[in-house]
Amino acid sequence: MSETQTQLPTNIWICASWQEYEQAIANLLNEKAKSYYYKGHMRLEMAPVSFDHGKDHVVIIFAVTLFAALKGILATGLDTTTFRKTGVQDCQPDVAYYLREHAQTIPAGTGIVNLDRYPAPDLVIEIAKTSLLDDLGTKRSLYEELGVAEYWVVDVQNAQIIAYAIADQGSKRIQESQVFPGLAISILEEALRRSREMNQSQVGAWLLSQFQQKED
Repeated sequence: MSETQTQLPTNIWICASWQEYEQAIANLLNEKAKSYYYKGHMRLEMAPVSFDHGKDHVVIIFAVTLFAALKGILATGLDTTTFRKTGVQDCQPDVAYYLREHAQTIPAGTGIVNLDRYPAPDLVIEIAKTSLLDDLGTKRSLYEELGVAEYWVVDVQNAQIIAYAIADQGSKRIQESQVFPGLAISILEEALRRSREMNQSQVGAWLLSQFQQKED
């Protein structure tokens, strides 16, 4: 691989050694890039974040955190954080959550989360505008191997969520979260659809009413 190649964002998976990957991301330290490494290949993502992508990102974080708070589920959410098994795998999901006994596993002051030392997140979420097929394919395999308990892909174009429960390095589609029992994926999808017509305060109030109804 040439020096020029390692400096350029690719938005595709290309063959690279771990050393080449480290050099590539070192060259991008001042850029807002997402980087992944899996099975001897790297992917660097630097596409501009769209307005809809940014909105869906915020709606999902708000919805999940609100549900956790109302249900008394211990939760620590992370935004675009690097999770790494050195020399083997690296990822920067849009959103990740550690739940219950894992909620305070990662100490304050941690930089890159070392998955040789700490557990994988309980929930990983990718917000997909231009990367949908890759999020459903290669990245899903990556998260299966990392041992994430649940993986959601938010399809921004269609305001849909494809959710998977992960076990034994495999995954299956689900319509209700298993890490957040009682949280229907359809409620989150409706929140995304409403966010196309309402501001986020209104969507938040609607979500609160939905979650409180389920408690009655």
